Amino acid sequence: MTRTCPHSEIIAIKVSDLTVRYDSFVALSGINLEISKGCFVSIIGPNGSGKTTLLRSMLGLANPSIGKIEIFGKSIWDQKKTLGYVPQRFIFDKTFPITIDEFLKFSLRKGTPVSKIDEKLKEVDMVDKKKKLLGHLSGGQLQRVLIARAILNDPQILFLDEPASGIDIGGEKSFYDLLDYLNEKYKITIVMISHELDVVAKYAHRVICLDRKLVCYGDPKTILDAEMVKRLYGEDVAIHQH
Repeated sequence: MTRTCPHSEIIAIKVSDLTVRYDSFVALSGINLEISKGCFVSIIGPNGSGKTTLLRSMLGLANPSIGKIEIFGKSIWDQKKTLGYVPQRFIFDKTFPITIDEFLKFSLRKGTPVSKIDEKLKEVDMVDKKKKLLGHLSGGQLQRVLIARAILNDPQILFLDEPASGIDIGGEKSFYDLLDYLNEKYKITIVMISHELDVVAKYAHRVICLDRKLVCYGDPKTILDAEMVKRLYGEDVAIHQH
């Protein structure tokens, strides 16, 4: 069954003629796409295909050489407060004695009630662990805390860079179910880099296929066939539904 975006008539992200160069190296070339409000979108492609560059560009962290990106019809800088971000790796000193509760207080905007922390920790099923030290968390627990931090100030768009890396296989399903729940409940637009094609096929409304250029963009059930997967990844890769 095809999953449909809840607000397909409202454009959350518009990418126009985006090209990103690092000296003579072209990381992305001529990207044009629109992401509707409330969509769960996955970015896929082989290593070096520009996935992280595209995500960082949408966050305003990579300067385009050519083109522009609009968030709800405005510049990224005008819409920074509407964006949340969960990085692939969060590097910190695990011996530093800071609790989850204290960590999240640093990200709380001025004027936002402290009760917001408990509210978001409940959403990610971590409120009973808020006094636990950040350095004592498992990979899955840390990613849930990072999601709580990313949604703490009620963003309209949530960006995630391979968020399940470092999570054991048994915890992956509950993690992706959490993202699906947040997308369904709050109609938050999710843009996620993933290398797990079965996860993309199950959860995403739309998939962006990259190989420095936009190879395809649409419903994963329709475009992620054997031919497209081989075109992106080579002959030995296939989708296995679990």
